[in-house]
Amino acid sequence: MIFHFKDLEPIDLNKLNSIAKEAGEQILNIYNLQPEDMQVTLKNDQSPLTAADRLSHEVIFKQLTVLTPHIPIISEEGKDIPYETRKNWEYFWCVDPLDGTKEFIKHNGEFTVNIALIYKNAPVLGVIYIPVTRELYYGGENIGSWKETAEGTTTQLHADKTSTDWIAAVSRSHATSEEAALLSQYPIKESITAGSSLKFCLIAEGRAHIYYRHGPTMEWDTAAGQAIATNSGAIMTGPNGEPFLYNKSSLLNSSFLVRVK
Repeated sequence: MIFHFKDLEPIDLNKLNSIAKEAGEQILNIYNLQPEDMQVTLKNDQSPLTAADRLSHEVIFKQLTVLTPHIPIISEEGKDIPYETRKNWEYFWCVDPLDGTKEFIKHNGEFTVNIALIYKNAPVLGVIYIPVTRELYYGGENIGSWKETAEGTTTQLHADKTSTDWIAAVSRSHATSEEAALLSQYPIKESITAGSSLKFCLIAEGRAHIYYRHGPTMEWDTAAGQAIATNSGAIMTGPNGEPFLYNKSSLLNSSFLVRVK
């Protein structure tokens, strides 16, 4: 499949998906080590960093530069890029080489590789790869959203807009009282817990109907998931319905709500 968008040179999605998969294999090489060999350190904000984060970043940065040399890259593990440099970018890649590092360290398998293409202030293409299950989700403008299984079967995704009994996707590591209060306003009958960007995927494939995050995230945590969820038929906004924007002066996100229409 080829991704065509406005004046952008066409992007081969098979190649883009392969980049995410190769990064995932690098992550698994570290994941399968003994815990003491994972090389876990703390960043300045006290969030964990592993050798897997760094290896995945290196793969993605190198190969995206070859695939689309004209498109700049923002990565969680890359260098900080001043707002004055990036504020006039029309396109850029927004990458989380290992989303869910805490889940990676806990060894529960609920971590992902996230790659998104941003046009101006919105994600227009996203890829999420789950290394442990080797499942791939991707979606974008004009192509819809899709899931590829480990066996290579591809299925188009559609958010479930018909159910009157909603399932909430909730965070495994970041649940809050504010989240419970907001979700109480919707017809939720049960919830399903998942780590990292998997909650976006649950909505895209119709297994959940709503996901609210109150606590802070970064743009690379949400961009790929937003592209996949919205192109399956869901919507994503700030908690009061305002547009959820990217390439802000600060890459820190506000709260957000993802739900079926």
